[in-house]
Amino acid sequence: MLKVSGSENLAAVAAKNQLAASFKRKGILVALLSGLCYGFYTAFMTLGMSKGVWADWYGANTAGLSPFVITFLLGALGAATTDIFSAIWAVMLAVVRGKLGDFFRCIKTKPGLVMVVGALIGGPLASTAYVVGLMKAGSIVVPIAALCPAIGAILARIWFKQELNSRMMLGIAICFGASFMIAYPTLGGDAPEGMLMGICFGFLAALGWGFEGCVCGYGTAMIDSEVGITIRQVTSGLSNLIILVPVFGMIAGDVDTFGLITQSFTDGPSLIFFILAGISAYGAFMFWYKGNSMCGAALGMSCNGTFSFWGPFCCWIILGVVSGIDGWAIPPIAWVAAVVMVIGIFVIALNPLDLLKKKEVV
Repeated sequence: MLKVSGSENLAAVAAKNQLAASFKRKGILVALLSGLCYGFYTAFMTLGMSKGVWADWYGANTAGLSPFVITFLLGALGAATTDIFSAIWAVMLAVVRGKLGDFFRCIKTKPGLVMVVGALIGGPLASTAYVVGLMKAGSIVVPIAALCPAIGAILARIWFKQELNSRMMLGIAICFGASFMIAYPTLGGDAPEGMLMGICFGFLAALGWGFEGCVCGYGTAMIDSEVGITIRQVTSGLSNLIILVPVFGMIAGDVDTFGLITQSFTDGPSLIFFILAGISAYGAFMFWYKGNSMCGAALGMSCNGTFSFWGPFCCWIILGVVSGIDGWAIPPIAWVAAVVMVIGIFVIALNPLDLLKKKEVV
């Protein structure tokens, strides 16, 4: 019988630990990419809603469009257009990778149905609230929406009795403190019109995505991440387009909802930016789920939460610097609050002292 020496055994353990550490580092990088993709998704979608026919709808040529239509129906339509292109991208990749059959099989299972429920909340409701917030208050809404991990931790405690210790409560307090830093200037009389309303819708988006994070955690634990993302994006896109937009159209009354939808999907000047936004949205969710599976849900969630910084940054670069659109400069307090928000999310997700501890080799 071949005997393995102690030194060889230690070398094997060290190699295994090194491989695991390398895998975790790659997972962290993937999860960080999700936050960056979310920043690009925000910027490209907002840019698309400022081009072509959208510029007419939101600009001076708004004859026939009521304030309700401009605020809510167009907000839902912008989210629906982005989500549909994201769903198309997800289905195309599923076909290329031979996973389209898995998509149809999984969507009928209990985990698949859980993903559908989460997508209905995080898609048409949260995404529309996010778009309305962006249109009303600009990129300052992004750090507010980044409260979703903190809200998700609270909901997980209420519904699933998951741990919510003093460290996590401190992180939640830091996150809400950062959101107050952003909202404080709007409490005075000098706040731009619509900013406070936009921040409130940012909170609604955070609530919806926090709910989705709780619910979809169950589904993604049992479904391949690419199949789960396809379920999520298809559900979100279709429910936005065929349910929420028509409902807003019926509430508005005398409005050609079908005509607005047709113009949105055939408008050349804005279409390319919605396509880019859809691809970025797919990357944001895909990298988030994949990163979670590689480095753990807690650390993956905290890395994804860096979109509280990347969102305003990408909007400032793409909309403000490159496109020259006024109003996308970020006030200093918002930059500080975004960094504070990232710190709070990390505190919720993991104990900072653990990063200083050296792993023992057994």
